Amino acid sequence: PVLFLGYLPPVNRMCRIGSRPHEQPSYPAEVLHCPACHLVQLGLTVDPCILFPADYPYTSGTTRILRENFAELAGECEALIGLAPDDLVVDIGSTDGTLLSNFAPRCQVQGITPENVGREAAERGIPTLQSYFHDKAVAEVLRWRGPARLVTATNVFAHIENVHEVTRCIGSLLRPDGVFVSESHYLLPLVEGLQYDTVYHEHLRYYCLHSLLHLLRLHGLEVFHAKQIPTHGGSIRVYAARPGLHPVRDSVARLLELEAARLLQPEVLARFRERVVRSKLRLQALMLDLAERGQRVCAIGAPSRGSTLVNYVGLDAGMVAAVFEVKGSHKIGNYMPGTMIPILDEERLFAEQPDCALLLSWHIAAELMASLRRKGYRGSFLIPLPDPRIVGPG
Repeated sequence: PVLFLGYLPPVNRMCRIGSRPHEQPSYPAEVLHCPACHLVQLGLTVDPCILFPADYPYTSGTTRILRENFAELAGECEALIGLAPDDLVVDIGSTDGTLLSNFAPRCQVQGITPENVGREAAERGIPTLQSYFHDKAVAEVLRWRGPARLVTATNVFAHIENVHEVTRCIGSLLRPDGVFVSESHYLLPLVEGLQYDTVYHEHLRYYCLHSLLHLLRLHGLEVFHAKQIPTHGGSIRVYAARPGLHPVRDSVARLLELEAARLLQPEVLARFRERVVRSKLRLQALMLDLAERGQRVCAIGAPSRGSTLVNYVGLDAGMVAAVFEVKGSHKIGNYMPGTMIPILDEERLFAEQPDCALLLSWHIAAELMASLRRKGYRGSFLIPLPDPRIVGPG
């Protein structure tokens, strides 16, 4: 055991504003560490039908940093492995097809995603199989499209329950000269940046390069390139193929050395737990100070990570009057999970001008603050992590 964040509600199960409180499920969020392979994961797997229903709202093209990351990934794949017009690129968890749209002009593409948003991708010309990723889905792609030169799994590989089955299926889908690229939230910045709010039941595992090497080696794949990328507050991108197919780059050894020095020491995770508790207490104290000074606090954005922060810290509608989301968000008109804090149209932020805006997407605070200032918000900002602090108006 590393950390226990309490019993958390599913981040995408929200009640409509005005509905009466009723019994709702919550699940223990206990973080565990394996000293043998250095995998960090949650101690409970929640049924994926609960976490990823057909109306699951996540779309990969909604933030600038993700769009830029996917464009960069496509260019990097072209440079590292080359892609011919007849090569097939398969994206696992393709949602709205944003990543594959970067490959579509130069080769064949195929998305696999269980959510209804996959239909939107298909309408935009991205062939999409609406399915979870398993043997049956692989067989269908092989039957209609053939094996893949490239398989990608961005911000999804750590979400899937049976990781050995998934990795075996990826191997079955790849051509003999195929490459698998995964992007996962990286354990190193999670620990060093105190990103405990990224712990929720959709994120079952928290990988470092050591744990990914161990897993992929078990399934006959060799990591030949790895790098840190900025998405989701810090992620790791890993390239793997059958042994000997590509020379192993120096980036692999450099990242392994970095982890050995800064992550794999026994005291690191114990210190992380202590820092999480202290951060929670500091944020509560800051909220109390704002309340005693008569400051009205609202929150900006309702990302999944915001649900963990709100529920772990114990914020409620008496402390945070509302959460403001951009116009058109499906979350508007609901309560934050596990609370009765209403999610409202962002236009009300500029009309009401609360004294302080709590940034739940604090990992992109600079981008958010600049945007909200341009739109006319005049109050202060509260950045909750890693060290809670207020950024004054002006």
